[in-house]
Amino acid sequence: MENPCGVVGAGGWGTALALVMARKDYKVKLWVRSEENLIQMKEERENKKYLPGVFLPENIELSRDQEEVVRGSRLIVVALPSHVLRNFIIEVKKFIPRDSFLVSATKGLEKDTFKRMSQVIEEELGTYFYFRTAVLSGPNHAEEVAREIPSATVIASKKREAAEMAQDIFMSPSFRVYTNPDLVGVELGGALKNIIALGSGISDGLGYGDNTKAALMTRGLLEISRLGIKMGARPLTFAGLAGIGDLIATCTSQHSRNRRAGMMLGEGKEHEEVLEEMKMVVEGIKTSHAAIRLAEIKEIEMPITKEVFRVIFEKKDPRQAVTDLMGRVKKNEMEEIVETDIEDW
Repeated sequence: MENPCGVVGAGGWGTALALVMARKDYKVKLWVRSEENLIQMKEERENKKYLPGVFLPENIELSRDQEEVVRGSRLIVVALPSHVLRNFIIEVKKFIPRDSFLVSATKGLEKDTFKRMSQVIEEELGTYFYFRTAVLSGPNHAEEVAREIPSATVIASKKREAAEMAQDIFMSPSFRVYTNPDLVGVELGGALKNIIALGSGISDGLGYGDNTKAALMTRGLLEISRLGIKMGARPLTFAGLAGIGDLIATCTSQHSRNRRAGMMLGEGKEHEEVLEEMKMVVEGIKTSHAAIRLAEIKEIEMPITKEVFRVIFEKKDPRQAVTDLMGRVKKNEMEEIVETDIEDW
């Protein structure tokens, strides 16, 4: 296909996905927000800020013109922070071709509306494009995908055609792509695991060990599952790549910015200081607002999420947060995990 792919967002993940497609000989247009970054990337064919040491082939065309990147693209990949997605869609909606498909590579929930990214797209573009939208999620660090280290991901959509079209474009010898009809579960798994990764980082910052992290990850997955099932997700999705797979990668990896931010919190820094030092979007911090409200609305217990939120925004002592988690009333391990009826794909 001539010029089939436009990627919006030249952070590490957007650049990595552009590389996956370019290495399959697709022509890719990559939108770069910063003029400074654009100049550097054009001159050196390298994204030094986010993916140093990775060459950008010539079939990745760099641009600051959103219209140029979106117009004419058969596949439009959105790899933007969750808090700017809606405004971007509003700005470019008139340029999106009617026959194009959209792939959201953004993991998060909108802070004020608590919406998943596909819901934001539907609100701004309508039902027609909602059924032409897919979501890409999984245990995928940009640093590794860009360097062709074997990785696997999952693409979910309400329509099989959209999921399989994106699967065909992204599938490569080093990037294995699965499809899944559970759009809700895949999006929630990708968004909520960032909060648990903050908790994992806090544990590391406090100097706790593997036992603590394993408990946080396991009980954190239960919290994600509770909320996801209540919102219509399939339970088994959370046992897959977008659930436990992404959780493992984000809670344990040196590449994880959420874990790194959590470590700083555990060491006693406040979240404003953490964000200033990292100079990157930490989706878990933003998503925790929406997660707390959704848990209240759906009447779901999410104690780890609640304590992480309190450490971040109420300046609660991290050690006290752990003490409070350990001292909760005794429970049955599998409480509130139930099967739900989901319509066929």
